[in-house]
Amino acid sequence: MEFQDDAFVLSARAHGDTGVVVELLTELHGRHAAYVAGGASRRMKPFLQPGARVAADYRARTSEHLGSAKLEPVGEGPAALFDDPLALTGLNAAAAVAQGSLPEREPHPGAFLAFEALMASFAFPDIWPAVFVRFEAGLLEELGFGLDLSKCASTGSADDLVWVSPRTGRAVSRAAGAPYADKLLTLPPFMLGAQAGLGAGDVKAGLDLTGHFLETFVFHPFNKPLPPARVWMLDKLAEAGRL
Repeated sequence: MEFQDDAFVLSARAHGDTGVVVELLTELHGRHAAYVAGGASRRMKPFLQPGARVAADYRARTSEHLGSAKLEPVGEGPAALFDDPLALTGLNAAAAVAQGSLPEREPHPGAFLAFEALMASFAFPDIWPAVFVRFEAGLLEELGFGLDLSKCASTGSADDLVWVSPRTGRAVSRAAGAPYADKLLTLPPFMLGAQAGLGAGDVKAGLDLTGHFLETFVFHPFNKPLPPARVWMLDKLAEAGRL
């Protein structure tokens, strides 16, 4: 089993005296774990951080074995964010969510493209939290749990959609949902179109929305909580007044 592919590093952990095991999100081959010889060296460590983009040359004897990879850095990677601790917090959260939700060795090119778009957005402090919400919504779509925000689940109307059913993930209009407002999830306008802009509380509403469905349909079935790195990101965004 061999391939060459573009990839993002999701995590790296020590393995033996000089090697590391990395989790990669590849463009065409999905999430893969691989042993990197010499990965603990001073030269290699900088591009084995979460969010680092690499060209991966992967080999494994069989699909059941842990493969090995040779990695070459591509671009500046997360080093560009070292002066922005909040963006680094978001990056670590995104890597943890992707690693925890995507099945291993199953192609999900849409997830790679969503992660790529999110990485580019970290250079824009006022934008990336909303892009993070869209990133998580994209992961849900890739995994077969996409939100249906096209029309009201009750009336079929596409107007005045302000809530989402926590059970079905379908949008609900203001009029139809009013009697059940305390049981519905808030739908922030920016999730319906970029033209809506961002209002106060919209990012929190979006993260609550995607977090609910990630927890319910992706993490809970495997008895896993939402990643601590995501919880930490929400705390830091709240402290910075960005929610």
